[in-house]
Order: sequence, then C-alpha cells, then structure tokens
Amino acid sequence: MGMLLSGRGLITSLIFFLLKFSTAVDIPLSVQQVPTIIKQSKVQVAFPFDEYFQIECEAKGNPEPTFSWSKDDKPFDLSDPRIIVSNNSGTFRIPNEGHISHFQGKYRCFASNKLGIAMSEEMEFIVPNVPKFPKEKIDPLEVEEGDPIVLPCNPPKGLPPLHIYWMNIELEHIEQDERVYMSQKGDLYFANVEEKDSRNDYCCFAAFPRLRTIVQKMPMKLTVNSLKHANDSSSSTEIGSKANSIKQRKPRLLLPSPESGSESSVTILKGDTLLLECFAEGLPTPQVDWSKMGGDLPKGRETKENYGKTLKIENVSYRDKGNYRCTASNFLGSAIHDFHVIVEEPPRWTKKPQSGVYSTGSSGILLCESEGEPEPTIKWRVNGFPIERNPFSGDVISPREISFTNVQPNHTAVYQCEASNVHGTILANANIDVVDVRPLIQTADEENYATVVGYSAFLHCEFFASPEAIVSWQKVEEAKPLEGRRYHFHENGTLQINETTEEDAGSYSCWVENAKGKTAVTANLDIRNATKLRVSPKNPRVPRSHTLELRCESKCDSHLKYSLKLSWSKDGEAFEINGTEDGRILIDGANLTISNVTVEDQGVYSCSAHTALDSTAAMTQVTVLDVPDPPENLHLSERQNRSVRLTWEAGDDHNSNISEYIIEFEGNREEPGRWEELTRVQGEETTVMLSLAPYVRYQFRVIAVNEVGRSQPSQPSDHHETPPAAPDKNPQNIRVQASQPKEMIIKWEPLKPMEQNGPGLEYRVTWKPQGAPVEWEEETVTNHTLRVMTSAVYAPYDVQVQAVNHLGSGPEPQSVILYSGEDYPDTAPVIHGVDVINSTLVKVTWSTIPKERVHGHLKGYQVNWWKTKSLLDGRTYPKEVNILRFSGQRNYGMVPSLDAFSEFHLTVLAYNSKGAGPESEPYIFQTPEGVPEKPTFLKVIKVDKDTATLSWGLPKKLNGNLTGYLLQYQIINDTYEIGELNDINITTPSKPSWRLSNLNATTKYKFYLRACTSKGCGKPITEESSTLGEGKYAGLYDDISTQGWFIGLMCAIALLTLILLTVCFVKRNKGGKYSVKEKEDLHPDPEVQSVKDETFGEYSDSDEKPLKGSLRSLNRDMQATESADSLVEYGEGDHGLFSEDGSFIGAYAGSKEKGSAESNGSSTATFPLRA
Repeated sequence: MGMLLSGRGLITSLIFFLLKFSTAVDIPLSVQQVPTIIKQSKVQVAFPFDEYFQIECEAKGNPEPTFSWSKDDKPFDLSDPRIIVSNNSGTFRIPNEGHISHFQGKYRCFASNKLGIAMSEEMEFIVPNVPKFPKEKIDPLEVEEGDPIVLPCNPPKGLPPLHIYWMNIELEHIEQDERVYMSQKGDLYFANVEEKDSRNDYCCFAAFPRLRTIVQKMPMKLTVNSLKHANDSSSSTEIGSKANSIKQRKPRLLLPSPESGSESSVTILKGDTLLLECFAEGLPTPQVDWSKMGGDLPKGRETKENYGKTLKIENVSYRDKGNYRCTASNFLGSAIHDFHVIVEEPPRWTKKPQSGVYSTGSSGILLCESEGEPEPTIKWRVNGFPIERNPFSGDVISPREISFTNVQPNHTAVYQCEASNVHGTILANANIDVVDVRPLIQTADEENYATVVGYSAFLHCEFFASPEAIVSWQKVEEAKPLEGRRYHFHENGTLQINETTEEDAGSYSCWVENAKGKTAVTANLDIRNATKLRVSPKNPRVPRSHTLELRCESKCDSHLKYSLKLSWSKDGEAFEINGTEDGRILIDGANLTISNVTVEDQGVYSCSAHTALDSTAAMTQVTVLDVPDPPENLHLSERQNRSVRLTWEAGDDHNSNISEYIIEFEGNREEPGRWEELTRVQGEETTVMLSLAPYVRYQFRVIAVNEVGRSQPSQPSDHHETPPAAPDKNPQNIRVQASQPKEMIIKWEPLKPMEQNGPGLEYRVTWKPQGAPVEWEEETVTNHTLRVMTSAVYAPYDVQVQAVNHLGSGPEPQSVILYSGEDYPDTAPVIHGVDVINSTLVKVTWSTIPKERVHGHLKGYQVNWWKTKSLLDGRTYPKEVNILRFSGQRNYGMVPSLDAFSEFHLTVLAYNSKGAGPESEPYIFQTPEGVPEKPTFLKVIKVDKDTATLSWGLPKKLNGNLTGYLLQYQIINDTYEIGELNDINITTPSKPSWRLSNLNATTKYKFYLRACTSKGCGKPITEESSTLGEGKYAGLYDDISTQGWFIGLMCAIALLTLILLTVCFVKRNKGGKYSVKEKEDLHPDPEVQSVKDETFGEYSDSDEKPLKGSLRSLNRDMQATESADSLVEYGEGDHGLFSEDGSFIGAYAGSKEKGSAESNGSSTATFPLRA
C-alpha cells in the first residue's frame, strides 16, 4: 500500500514537472510554428434583412497557413462563385441573393501549413423559414356554462425565442386569471366557462422578434350557453346559483395532459430556467399548490407565476433535481401530478490541453478532462485526423491524456481533443512545437523606463528561447550581476527593483543565454520625484444648507505634469468627472464645491492624483453640522400655584454642541395653538423651574439651539393649570387720540391674556383737571378706550387707568397728563418783509401769533405764494399757489426756486395738529433779472477749410432782457490735449448766426454758445465740427443758404416751431401744465449753487410730487452772480401744494469756468471729412 502511494506521488511529480517544462509560450512569428486559429464564428443566423452573412476563420503560423472548410463533415468548395472569400484568411461571405438555403449546415475550418493542421469548432449556419399559420377553417365551439374548454394555438415553428399572445380582433389582450390560463405551448385553457367568455374573435398571435415577424391564427368563435334550470319566477341570482350547483365538480388536470398520467419526466440543462405548469378544470375554480418531495423549494430562486399555475426556478443546479408535485384542489376534492426533474449539462473543460514549446529530446504530456451529464466521451485527433490513423512513435495514448518522450523536430503537430455528449461538443487545439533556436529578445534595445522615488521599477526583457535559457541583469557601469533583496527576477525576464532611490538611475544590461547562444539588450532607468497632495481645509465642519469648497493642492515632478490627473471620491466611491447631474456637486479640476450641504454629504473626501508613474491620495473628514433633533420625553413635577418643574431628554446634537434650550408655552385661552417664549436655559441643563402666571392652562415645549440654528419643537408636555388671582399690573401707554375741541378720547394698551390673572377683566378710568382741588371723576369700561367731554380747549388733565377683575384690583395706578382736543388757530401772522437774496431766492420774516391764539400745539408756519406777472413781457398768470412749511416756533423762512424777473404774491399762516389758521394779507414782491437758459439749439450750417458758420435758437427762458451772446471755440482733435479757448462777444441779441474765420484746415473744433443778460451769461450749448482739407471738399457747402432745398427745409422748421409755440401759449393761458419738471428730473441741472447757512421749510406742488435736487458744476470764465435752489434742499419735503409749470426748478445763474467749457446739452454735427 505504501509503495502504491509512492508510485502515485512519483507520477504526480512527473506530470507537474512535464507541465512546468512545457509551459505555453507565445512563439514569435519569425520562428517556424504550427497554425493557431485566433478567430472563428459561432452560430450564424441568416436573417432576411441582412445584406450578407460572414463566416469567420483566421489563423497565424509560420509558414503562413492555408485554409479549407468542411460542411456537414464533407469537404466544402471555397471556389463556389456564390461566395466571396477574403484574402489571407479563411473567412468567406454568403451574399443574401435568394439561394442561401443551399448553404445551411454545420461548418468546420482547417488551417494548415507544412508543420501541422489546426481545426475549429463546428459553426452552424441557420437559414430560418418564414413562419406561417396554416390556412384552415376553424369550426365554432359551443359549450355550456361551467364546462371546461381548451382553445389550441399550435404556433408554427421558427427561430426562437417565440412569444405567444391571445387577443381579440381589436388587438386587446384576452384577460387571464385563476380561471383562464395560457400554457407554455400557447393553448388557452378555461377551467370553467362563463357567459362573458362568449366571443367570435379569439385570435392567437405568434411573435418571432429575431425575425421581426408576427403571425396570426384565424379567429375562433366560442359560444357559451347559459343554463336555465330554475323556474321563470326565480331571480337571476337564484338561477345562477342553481345552475352552478348542477355543474360543480372536483378538479381534473388538463395540464399536464391526462394522457401523461399522474407522473412525467422533465429534463433541464444546468443553469437554465425550469418551468413546470399545472392547470386543472373544475367548479369552483381549483387552486394550485407546489411542493418538492423530500425537500423544500429553493428559496430565492423559485417563483410562482400565473396565479400559481407555473413554478419557475432560475439558474438550475444539480441539487434541484428530484420530484416536484402540483396539487389542484377545491372544496370537492383534489388532483395531483408529479414531475421527475432530471438536470443534465453539456460538456465543459476541467483540464484543457495546453500548447507547449519543446526542444529536441525533451518529453511532454497533454491532459484532456471534461465534465457533463451524461458523461462526455473524449476523442483525440492529430492535425485534424483521428489519432488512430496517424500516431507518432513513442506516444502513449489514453482517453484523458497523451504522453510523449524524446521528441524530434518531426514531432511538431496540432493535437485536438474533442468532448461530446447529447447536449453538445467542445473542441480544443494544443500545439506541439519542437524548436531549437538561440534566444530571441523581443524587448527593444535602449528602451527608456522611469519611476518615482520609493516605487518599484520594472525593466522588461521578454524573450523566446528553446532550449530553456538563463537570464541575468547587471548595471552597465558596474559590469557584475545584480544581487540583493531589492532585486527580483521574473521568469519572463523582467527585472523588478523595489523601493527605488535616486541612485538606481542609469543603464542596465539584460543577458539571455541557452545551449544555442546568448543575446543582450540595454535598458535605461530614470528616477522622478513622487507626487504630493494636500486637501484644504483640513477636516472642515460645515453647517447644513451651506456651501462647502474643498481644494486639492498638488506638487509633482516637472516631467509628470502633462499626465497629472486629479479625481475626487467620497467614502471610497468616485464622483463623476464634473460632479453630479443635478449640479449640486461641482468638480472643477482641483476644486470640489458642494452647494446646499446635507447630512448625507458627511464623510471622508479623498483627492487622488494619478500620473504616468505614480498615484497618491489625500483625505479630509467633512463633518456636517445640523440643527439638533427636538428634545424628548418632557415631564412636569413639583407643581405649585405659580411654578412647575419641567424636565426633558436631549436629542441628537448633529455634531454641534447644544448651547441653550428655549422653553415655550401655550396658554392663551382665546388663541389656542399660539406658542410664546417663556425662558431659556444653558445647553448643559435638562431641567428648569418655571415661574407661571395665574389663571392659565399651560402646556410646554422645548427647542434646542446649537451653532447651526434651532431644532424643531418637542412634543408638548402635559397640561398644568394655575388658579386665578387679582391683576399684577395696570395698562401701559395711556394716551389721547386725535379728538374734537373740548373732548378727550383716552386710549391705552390692554392687558394681554397672560396678564389678566382671572376672569371679568375691566378698566377703571379716573380723571380731573391738572392740579385742581376737585374730586376725581371715574368710569369703568371693558374695552381699551373712553371718550370724555371737557370744559376747555387743549387743557391738561391728570388721568389714571387701573385693571380690575373678579378677584380684585391691580396695583395703585400712576397719573399721566393728557390734553383735551385742539381747535384751529384763530389769528394770522403779520408779514414784516420779503428780502430778495437773488433772482430765484427770497427770505420772508413774520411775527409769531400768541400762544393762547394757537388753541393747541403749534406745529409751525406755512408760506403760500403764487406768480402774478412777468416783468419781461408784462404777461399775467392765473393764481396757482405753492406751499412751503416751516416746523416749530420760528419767524422767518427761505423761499427758493422762484422765476427770475417776475412779480409774486405771498401769505403766511400758522398750523397745529387740528389744521391751518387764517392767512395774512398778501405781500407783493418782485424778483430781479437772472442769467438766461442755454440756447435751444446750435448748428454748424456751413464749413470750409478755414471758416465755419454757426446758427442758433433763443433760450426757452430769457430770465431778463437779452444783451447778446458769448461764443467760444477751441481745437479738440482726437487727442487728450485741447487747444486754447477763444472768446467772441456778440452784442446783437437779435442776430441768430455768426461766421468764424481764420480757422485751421482739416481740424476738429468744439463750439460753446451762451446767452447773456445784464446779470451775466447762462449755461453753454455745444457743437463739434471739422474744417475741410485743401481742395478735396472745398465748395461742397458753398452757398448752402442759397440752395432751394435748404430754404424749403428752414421754412418747414419755422412753421413747425410756430405751431408748437402757439399750442404751448394756449395751454399756459388755460392754466395747463407741461412737463418741464419731468424733463429736468431726467436731466438734472449741474450748475445750481446752494445757499449756505439758511434753514428752509417744506415744499411740494399741488399734486404732492417730491422735487428733485440739483447738482453743482463750474463753468469757465463766468462770474457767479445769483443762485437758484431746489426746494427739496431747503424745505422739509413732506407735502404741500404746487401747481406752477415747474420751470423754476432749472438753473438761473452760473459760476466761473475752470478749464474747457462742457455742457450736458452738447450735440455733434457729422460732415464728410478729409482723411
């Protein structure tokens, strides 16, 4: 027995040695070798919609292989003109030209050269027929209600898979349930028919998806006759019940068919899906149950479908074989059927023969073992022929192995092992190449390698050698073999250097030597710096809903920057390149941004860097902070009349310590559900003694607070009710509401429900004249207002308000002083004078009225004024009153924004909270001349090389007698520098144009024109233009004023202007308004100078529109003479009356200009200019 074991051990060791010695090696194509098939087809189906069908077979070898085919184990002629053969390959095409059924069959490819023949597995070419139902006449079916019936489908054969459907002619599915079932073969079963099953369009459809084909069986007609065994007087329910009782019966199996008896066998392949079906007729409809005899149904892989009529087991294994029972039952009985399930399997390799390279005189062994059910049979072939027909001398052949010794070059061949059973055949080729060559190094010489410090380096030296070769490595400059624990030599020749340092850089030699000779190559190694990463911020703490930004800072070797790629992951799961689809997480290279952070975003975030040579990662722990969970388990204890202890348990703080708790209560009897804050305690506490108010039914809840925010409120506590008591406080904020003379309407803030302390709350109000030795008058009310009549206007009274309820009075009240109702002032101030400050501003002084004539609290004085006449043309104006108010006790005020050179009337009155008193007598005053507005337009109407003619329009407002114009001009060519400003005084006011001479040719100028009165010149209007060059455009505009078209244009403009002026004049005389104010609001005047050190009152127009303030700017060479002021600058601006046309808002004086003259009203004329 011991010797037997030793013998078996020796055989096992020998087999291991032979297999190790003949390890499969890829032979370079430069070395002679047998053919090897590298590509082949499997099953090929000729679909009718394909253009052609390709059957593939490709192989390699040296010499180059030639190809031949067999079809159904007979030679197949590749020269058939109906096929197309590929060059240098065994692949051929069959065009889809109508004759393809001739090619249906099983094909095998043979690749051969002088050293051997390789053969492929069988490839089946299937030409499917177009499936059709036979044309037939189907007789109608007629059954009685309650009977069973089967509607056969009998689908045609076709390329699987096959899907069967039962539908009506409207393509609506026939409903299936416990009573109606379609079998796997497609037949439609009825356990018992009902009247509703009657129809004449039962259609069976067979679908072949791979063929893109659906075929239909002729419609079937089914008539169900109703049973009528009850008398006519019976109800329909009684009729149906009696009829059914006649048809009631125990189950009888229709599937499997009764002919199969009570048992049947089912064979299934391992890994497939097992389907067992069972259907029984009977009334009531039978129920089907499944069981496995002697065991349990496989959990997790078994399902019951179609109302339990089908048992489905997926991925069948050998342990699923055995007997399965279906039981169909109703209350009348049952029927059973047993299925004997047999599990079989096609052949599969357990040991597949391996190709090998052998040197002359060596030995080898080929193993071929397979499994399957039934057990496969194994056949050996050599070069495609049975091994019995062409054995090699010295081969020892057994069913599962072939061994050979002392091989010679002529032993080179291709061995085939074929395993087959009833379910299929598998084939494997094993190449036996007998080769004797000097080592061939397949790695290129002078190959360059690189790695980073600390990583392993792999220098390749792939080779082919037969007989076996020895590989050695050395560093070129050291000329001795490498030794040491850091060096590892792989069988394929590769040198592995572990834990590299910068000293490992340099050139290495690989030497390969066998009995036929030796060969060497050189490899060069470079050492790079390792990549480093840092993620910031480190371990951030982020509140929920905030934005988190992570940055990955990297540093890598300059040679590796081109290949550096960064990626992000969370808890080991990588993000998409650009983040998430919803855009909440964005990745932009080294930056990761998470918007609206949630608790799910908490975790370990890793930034990974990958280069061509190394990879590294840096991590940071992200902690998401959130509001705490609400406190739990609230409990009340130590209950007293005005206190109670509240205790609770803290909820999860979500990574942020609880800083405090907010205790809220709900105790308002009138507003249940309204919660108010009662107190706060530190986050370390979970209990508090609460001070309470009387007559309240309390309920409490607690809110936890951390650095992120507040939690949701806890669930409410139990109720705690306190007994009633007298009020603890009196009303606050006692005041008088606006009332009539000799009247006080007293109001106060009522006590809140939590302050009432008991039922029956009332307010006791007492009052008397201030300081008078009289009795207090008293009245008790339930609301928070009281109307009291007094003997005097605006007289002071002492007033007290005390809270009272059914249990007593509140504390002693404090007195407040209130005044009775006001009346209008009954006298007017006297105007002392009006001092004219400038053409748009005056100062008014008046005498104040006595205090006793105010009849209330004096709020201030109101100035009314209106324009009556223009001193320029004597035109009169309708009365349109402007209002300006001045708060407090004062006797003067500044009135701004008046029209220059005009006459005004002005009155003053006093006002209090009740309203305004009588006006004073009107005071008449006049404003002096001011500076004009800018001209309405300025145009260059003629230009030449050294002259330019300008034309302009009168200002809209002259503000005095026009004395002339100031015309200025300067060079402004397209540079930052400007020329000297030239002045021309035009003393003829009626002159609308001017001709400038002695200008430079081809030069751009800017012109400024101001209108002047005796008070000075106004703001300029500007225009830009260029003179012409020599000759090119000279005379282009000569005598433009004499051209007919120009004269016509000027006449049209003059007529249009006259019409517009007429319309404006008519509107003004009718008291209408025009939108000068709106225009000035859009283009604020920049040249209004403020008057300092004066306080002005309130001002607005009659439409209560606020006025827009003005800005200030400087103009060159103009002496400031007067100022115009916006009312908003001086008045309080809350309300008033203003119905003037608004023109006074503009500027009426300028200031001296600094530098070049500029204006908001400039425009530019465009002319053809010489380049």
